[in-house]
Amino acid sequence: MENQSDSEMVKPVAEDLVEKYDILSWSFDKGYWHKDNKALLEKHVEIVVMPKKGKPNKQEKEEENQRQFKILRNKHSAVESNINELEHRGLDRCPDHGYKNFKRYVGLAVAAYNLRRIGQELIEILRKQELAEQELRTAA
Repeated sequence: MENQSDSEMVKPVAEDLVEKYDILSWSFDKGYWHKDNKALLEKHVEIVVMPKKGKPNKQEKEEENQRQFKILRNKHSAVESNINELEHRGLDRCPDHGYKNFKRYVGLAVAAYNLRRIGQELIEILRKQELAEQELRTAA
């Protein structure tokens, strides 16, 4: 995003992704809310989780209190948690100057985060294999 607000990004991103994928649900922050955005997404996506900025009316309040909305909203919190983890791993400040360098820095930070996650998964797989081998040795 360059010189654009969150709510301005919904339409172009949605148009690209809806053509390529069958999206069942889509979750957004309040910053993405706009009545036109929500209407556009509801045409193509089964469940749209887009809380309204400010005070919701009665109909919107009922929608936000539905069980499915709350479940998907909580899943969205996991995404926010991952963003927060990126900030704690050094992405909160960019020591490089210039927009081009900033984009490179963000790409490197995301790659480092993904490598760390892959490493965690590999360690967990090895741990499970070792436990299985121990059980086989004790059973024999």
